[in-house]
Amino acid sequence: MTSSMLFNIATFSYLISMLAFFTFLAVKGKSVGLVGSLAAYFGFIVHSAAILLRWKESYDIGMGHAPLSNLYESVVFFAWTIILIFGIIDLKYKYRVVGAFVVPFALLGMAWAQLGMDSGIQPLVPALQSNWLLYHVITCFLGYAAFAVACGISIMYLIKAGKDESAGSAQSGGIIAMFPSIKILDDLNYKAIIIGFPLLTLGIITGAAWANYAWGTYWSWDPKETWSLIVWFIYAAFLHARFTRGWVGKKAAILSIVGFAATIFCYLGVNLFLSGLHSYGGGG
Repeated sequence: MTSSMLFNIATFSYLISMLAFFTFLAVKGKSVGLVGSLAAYFGFIVHSAAILLRWKESYDIGMGHAPLSNLYESVVFFAWTIILIFGIIDLKYKYRVVGAFVVPFALLGMAWAQLGMDSGIQPLVPALQSNWLLYHVITCFLGYAAFAVACGISIMYLIKAGKDESAGSAQSGGIIAMFPSIKILDDLNYKAIIIGFPLLTLGIITGAAWANYAWGTYWSWDPKETWSLIVWFIYAAFLHARFTRGWVGKKAAILSIVGFAATIFCYLGVNLFLSGLHSYGGGG
């Protein structure tokens, strides 16, 4: 059994999970929603084993580094963190419907990695040969994952709010009836971001320390650094507006979605389309 095989099993599990959650929306069967959650948890366990096995495989071929060093490995790890954050929220709040809007993010990442990328284990470039790699990548991607969950919940909020407005005083029916109230969705959006923001902050701090170790400067306005700062300011603005202006509801949901779009560009767009110190992140 290789790590690639386990990654494929995890991807298939997330597909089953997503389909189960979509079916749950259609038929409103609690058992179907439970299947969606269990499939996601099973996929997460297999996914975790695959990451550990890939780490071992890198030692077996004499490279010996954590599986966080190229685009394939980072996408796989990003998908893992999304399911981790989703699982925590699912276990705590039991709102199965959230899975229909979050698990697809992880599935898309895994499908892209398995079908469209070179999965070969490659030697570390000199800039990555540091323990700061683990600290920086783990904190950043946990933050990104929390923002992904917040984005999915914000999409739910906008759908729910739009239906509630069009229905007036009448109770929304159909699929929308499965959604938590807009107050709960707004609160979940806030909680996901309040988890993600300090993690992103730690990611930027550890990235600065790593940059000083690798290139002799804490900050060089590299495109990745610039965009990470933009993302940080977007979510700082979200929290500032909520604390000082009482920003809730649609404005908060839209800003959350904008923040995640900026996060994805910071992560993928910069690596794939812009040159800079992080260009190695766009490789195989």
